[in-house]
Amino acid sequence: MTVELLSDVRPPSATLVARDFESWKTIVTDSFVPLKVTTTREEQFRATLRCRSLGEVFLSEIAAKSHTVERTPLLLARGDTRYYKLSLMLSGVGLLMQDNREVVLQPGDMAIYDTDRPYTLDFQEDFRTLVVMVPQAVIDLPRDVVAQLTATKISGDDGLGRIVGPFLSQLSRNMEDLSGHSGLRLVHNALDLITTLIHSQLDLATSDFARGHRASMLQEIRAYIDEHLADPALSPSTIAASNFISTRHLHGIFKEEGVTVSALIRSRRLEHCRRDLADPVFLTKSVSAIASKWGFMDASHFSRLFRSAFGEAPTDFRQRIWPDAAVR
Repeated sequence: MTVELLSDVRPPSATLVARDFESWKTIVTDSFVPLKVTTTREEQFRATLRCRSLGEVFLSEIAAKSHTVERTPLLLARGDTRYYKLSLMLSGVGLLMQDNREVVLQPGDMAIYDTDRPYTLDFQEDFRTLVVMVPQAVIDLPRDVVAQLTATKISGDDGLGRIVGPFLSQLSRNMEDLSGHSGLRLVHNALDLITTLIHSQLDLATSDFARGHRASMLQEIRAYIDEHLADPALSPSTIAASNFISTRHLHGIFKEEGVTVSALIRSRRLEHCRRDLADPVFLTKSVSAIASKWGFMDASHFSRLFRSAFGEAPTDFRQRIWPDAAVR
């Protein structure tokens, strides 16, 4: 099943046990966004939820008997924050349905889904699954692009799945040990791996395009942008010159991606700023120092961009993530 909290305030760690189905529905209703939870086997129902919240990443391991969870169109209206989720089946079998697709997940398989659109998760036997939930804003891809991957199987036996799956399994086993700076770093590593996995799956889903020169160039340019984000002089003209193409050609490549070069630079910088503001390692750094570190030299302009992108000022965001810290 999938879980989402009713608000952005999450307990750092919790283990919740339900010894009957009504108790489980209460746990879900009290702890997560509204979900329709049903089962044909209420007798002797048992379920356990282990969860860990670090920064903006929410890990949850669910072990339960058979039941079905639905995110209906009516229930969608009650949620504000949009998330992506990656589920890793640890034991048992699950069926995920979203966007007119369905996939059967067996142990080691992973799948991505969008909490802002209807979906169904159906488990016909005892199961155990790990769910990693992240705000959509931290994934560097348009929603309609990620939508190509929802409810499609990512095998743990092929490609990057052989790396990401075992890493997430270890996080699940050692969830209680994830704390402080080291725990946050590990979770950020997991987020980077998941983002890389999504990019990899998109390449496979569009293999003809991915083998082309344009796709190779696009990957090189994205890598160049990420390597030079901290340079205030980074611009379409400097990117084009460094990659030996014209500025017009550069804009043409990104036009087919549905994003401008400048918008990509801005969004990637904002994502890095957001991550640093949520990282306790940088609590002693001021907001303006973090902004300038990633190429935003005007603090007021950065604050406006951050609020426009994430719905709150950077100082307010940091205060919400670290309410007991003396933020600057």
